[in-house]
Amino acid sequence: MELIGSTQMATYTRPKTSHFLPAISTTASSYRSHQPALTLNQNSNVPWRTNSYFRSGSAIPTVSALQRDNLDLVRAKTMFYPSNRTALSTRYMPEDWFKSNHSNYRESESSRNSAERLRRDTIRMIQDKDQLTRRTQDTTSKNIGERLNDISFWRSELNHEIDNMVTEISSLTDVKRRLERALAETEGPLQVSQECLFHREKRMSIDLVHDGVEKDLIKEVEVIKSCQERMRRHLDRAIAQLASNRAAQHELERDLSDKVTAQRIDDRCHHLRNTSDGIGYYRGIDRLDPSISLPDSWSKFTDDNILHSQSERAASHKLRDEIEILLNATSNEMWNQFNSVNVSFTNRISEMADTKNNLQTHLAKTLQEIFQTEMLIEALKKAIRDKENPLKVAQTRLEERTRRPNVELCRDNPHHRLVTEVREIEDTIHKLRERLMEAENTLQTLVKTKVALEHDLSIKANSLFLDQEKCMGIRKSFPSTPRLVGYT
Repeated sequence: MELIGSTQMATYTRPKTSHFLPAISTTASSYRSHQPALTLNQNSNVPWRTNSYFRSGSAIPTVSALQRDNLDLVRAKTMFYPSNRTALSTRYMPEDWFKSNHSNYRESESSRNSAERLRRDTIRMIQDKDQLTRRTQDTTSKNIGERLNDISFWRSELNHEIDNMVTEISSLTDVKRRLERALAETEGPLQVSQECLFHREKRMSIDLVHDGVEKDLIKEVEVIKSCQERMRRHLDRAIAQLASNRAAQHELERDLSDKVTAQRIDDRCHHLRNTSDGIGYYRGIDRLDPSISLPDSWSKFTDDNILHSQSERAASHKLRDEIEILLNATSNEMWNQFNSVNVSFTNRISEMADTKNNLQTHLAKTLQEIFQTEMLIEALKKAIRDKENPLKVAQTRLEERTRRPNVELCRDNPHHRLVTEVREIEDTIHKLRERLMEAENTLQTLVKTKVALEHDLSIKANSLFLDQEKCMGIRKSFPSTPRLVGYT
């Protein structure tokens, strides 16, 4: 196929074969051929006849050639006999000689013209092909240079994206470490809340109530566990996102490594010249196509890697923002619940302290009342004892008066008065004994009340000690906000 713009090559036909000088191929083949057996017995005096060679080298016989062939045939039949060898049969005619010369001239001129045309066209073809080869080589070098520019562009894009990805991985790693530290810091408050619940289980009797403090402590445990669960989920997401980021970075670095290698190879090819060392023949390399991509798929591959890395970076940045929001939210939630529990503890401690003071006041009053009741019981007993002698006197008088004789045994006013006196004293003693019984019962009630007050007071003291000393003592170690968000 001819190239557009190239010089048209002339088309030649085979030059006319001379009837007198054989072609090179014919002459060469004549050296290997054998003459007929009759020529071996030919006399050495017979002149050398070249017509047989010219006949074998002729491609298209002419009229003069046919005539010569007939003459040669006659000569061949007669030359072997010495009697037939005459001067006329062994010589050419002058016309044959002149014709042979002119034929040689024409064939020589035609051969020279053909050779000259061939030489000019060949020189022109060599020049055209040299120019075509140089243009093709320059175009190839230009294409390789453009390819190097494309590789350099994508290398810069890959380097930029790798730097961004390394920065993002470092940022996400820092946030992940903060999240781990914050998650570890929540163990302390959780343990404190659980210990407070365990300590409050040691309350006794009526103080073992499901009060507001216990509700807030249970809620605090739930809040801390909820925060821990959210932190663990985000921590798992951060670990998975770091793995995705490193995988994207690995793909970018592998693509960059391949492009560095390709750029080095293409740069070496771009600097190869006809005089360079290391060039050589590689037969059939043009028919071998080891390519696995096209320019569009090649650029799309790198572009997809960069887009994948950018999407992973966007997801990583979004996850970092979510972790920051989570850390602040969990810190605020735990601090708010911590303060709420502390307020509940304060109110409960204040309420319990007031109750304890009231119990102590009532206990003091009860003790005073017990003392007075005991004094009253002693007074009643003394009063009863004091009524024994007057009763004895009155009864003795009545008994003595019963010994009066006969009519003297009169129911007189003294008798009535003594009877009345005895009855009054007995009624008084009975009432005093009833009042004594009541006083003793009251004393027993007061003693029971005192015991109850003392027991309740000990319960309140125990509860107050648990809430104020045990629980509030360990709740002073709640971590600060910077520690809850993972900065320390």
